[in-house]
Amino acid sequence: MKFFEGHFDSKLPGAKTSVFAVMTKLANDYKAVNLSQGFPDFPIDKGLIERVNYYMEQGFNQYAPMPGVPELRKAIAKMFKKNHGAEYDFEKEITITAGATQALYTAISAFINDEDEAIIIEPAYDSYAPAVIANGGTVKYVSLKSPDFSINWDEVKRNVTSRTRLIILNTPHNPTGSILKKEDLEHLERFTRGRDILVISDEVYEHLIYDKETHHSASRFNDLALRTLVIGSFGKTFHATGWKTGFVLAPENITSEFRKFHQFVVFASNTPIQHAIADFVADPKNYTGLGKFYQQKRDYFLKAIKKSRFKAVPAKGTYFQLLDYSNISDESEYDFAVKLVKQYGIAAIPVSPFYHNSQNNKVLRFCFAKQESTLDKAAEILCRI
Repeated sequence: MKFFEGHFDSKLPGAKTSVFAVMTKLANDYKAVNLSQGFPDFPIDKGLIERVNYYMEQGFNQYAPMPGVPELRKAIAKMFKKNHGAEYDFEKEITITAGATQALYTAISAFINDEDEAIIIEPAYDSYAPAVIANGGTVKYVSLKSPDFSINWDEVKRNVTSRTRLIILNTPHNPTGSILKKEDLEHLERFTRGRDILVISDEVYEHLIYDKETHHSASRFNDLALRTLVIGSFGKTFHATGWKTGFVLAPENITSEFRKFHQFVVFASNTPIQHAIADFVADPKNYTGLGKFYQQKRDYFLKAIKKSRFKAVPAKGTYFQLLDYSNISDESEYDFAVKLVKQYGIAAIPVSPFYHNSQNNKVLRFCFAKQESTLDKAAEILCRI
C-alpha cells in the first residue's frame, strides 16, 4: 500500500511490541512448549460455558449498561464484603471493564495530567509506564529489593514530590510471584494520609495465593481504600483470559471520574459473559479453591525440575515461577530466552523488559498454569539444559 510520506509519530514513538506477543509468536513459529504468555492450556468450567450460551440464547446480546451488568456488580460487592470486609456500593463504586489492562489504562488516563508523576514499583507489568507517558506524565521507578522482592518504602518516599499523583501497586506480583504483607499496606496508608496521591492496586491474581499466606487487598484498609482503585480480572479467576472481563472498585468520587473516561474508551464489556460470571461469582466454591489448585501445579512443576541446573524460590502467588539460570549461562535474559525457544523448544519470558532500564538478573518467568502433560514436557527440556 502506498502512503503519504509525512511525519506521524504516535504518543509512544519509542514503544516496542510487547514481550508477551514476541515470545508467543516465537514459540508458535518454532512449535515450542509455551510457558511464556500467562494463559492456561486447559479447558474452563463447562458450567460457565453453558451459562454464557444460556444468556446468549435468552437474548442478552446487546450493550450492557456502561458501568456493567448490575447482577455482576452486586456479586462483586458481596465477594469483597465476604473476603475483605470491604463495603462497596454496586451502583456507584464498581465498574466492569473489558479486562484489567483496559481498566489500568482508563484509570491512568483519567487522573494523570501533564507533568504529573507516577511511582511504579519494578519489575512492573509492561502497560503501566506507557499509559502514564501517553497521558503526559512522568514515571518514577522504584525497584523491589532482592532476594525476596519486597518494597523499599524509604526509596518510595525519596521519590515523592509535590507532583506525585499516583502510586501503582501489584499484589500478587507479576512477574516475581511475591506478595505484599499487611505491614506494607499499613505503611502506604500512613504515608499517603493527608497527601493528594491516588493508588492503583492491581490485584488480578488475588485468589492465587500459596503456602497459607493471605491476600491483603487495599480494600481492607479503610483510609487507603478511600484513595485507591482496586483492579481485578475474571480472566485469571476463571481460566478465561480471552474473555477480557475485569472490574474496578473505588470510592464514588473516584469512580465517577473513572467512568467519564471508561464510557469513551470501551463504553461496556461483553454482555452475556458478564451475566454468566455473575452466576459463578455468587457461589464462592467457584473461586475459593484456586489457591490450592494452582499451588499443586506450582509444586508439581518445581518437583519436576528439581534435578535441573535452574534455581528457584517458590512463588507466593500468581501462576508464574521465576527460575535463575546463572549457573547455566552468562547471556542476557532476552538472548537466553530466545535461545531456549530456538535450540531447546521451550518458551519463557525474560524479566528484563519489566524494568525501564532492561535490568538483567539472569532470571526467566515460566507460567505453570498448564496441564501436567505440558509441565512434564517442559521439565524434561529444562532438566537437560
